[in-house]
Amino acid sequence: MRTASPTAARPLTRCRAVLFDFGGTLDADGHPWKERVARLLGEEGLALTPERFDPVFYAADDALVGAVPPTLSFADTVHRLIAGVAGGLRLADAAVADRVATRFLQQSLAAVRANAPLLEALGRRYRLGIVSNFYGNLETVCDDCGVRSLFATIMDSARVGWRKPDPRIFRTALEALRVRPAEAVFVGDSLPRDMVAARAVGMPHVWLAAEPSQGRGSCCPGDPIVHSLKDLEGLLL
Repeated sequence: MRTASPTAARPLTRCRAVLFDFGGTLDADGHPWKERVARLLGEEGLALTPERFDPVFYAADDALVGAVPPTLSFADTVHRLIAGVAGGLRLADAAVADRVATRFLQQSLAAVRANAPLLEALGRRYRLGIVSNFYGNLETVCDDCGVRSLFATIMDSARVGWRKPDPRIFRTALEALRVRPAEAVFVGDSLPRDMVAARAVGMPHVWLAAEPSQGRGSCCPGDPIVHSLKDLEGLLL
């Protein structure tokens, strides 16, 4: 197993709660959705520059925020997102979008289920929660992944009205868990949305950087950096 960064020196086991990001963290071990969709399209033979792909992805992503029912399944969410991307890119072959969505979903479900034993172990010691920029149906998505019962609170930005890095979404989660900022740890894959925002409310934070080179410039000196969620075992258990 890969080990945590040597910068991970702060004692986190004194905390009472652990909060997680969802997309890119619990379902992908540090790989953001945009990056994953671009990679899967590339494996379909599409050569996409960031200049062409990024605005299309962001538009498709934004179009779902607050526009889906709370009961929309994970599968339907992913298919709607990829359909929006395919439409923005004007892909002629609908089968490409279907294959990308299917593979994306399979990979996400496999990642969350692989992380479930770790979450269960953490749940025996800490109160767990999720703080995520999502579409309004994150509780249903967590149900579909089989992990909803592990979390005492789920803060979906489209439901609570604040998006990371707005500190209010973090404070609301902490209030729901009945812990002070210093008593919780936040784990996420985004430096500006997750790490900087957690620091702003006074919460210890662990950066999930999928590639070791990403962790060269951490949010704060001495911050823990991990390259897999499994590395949390050495920090929190």
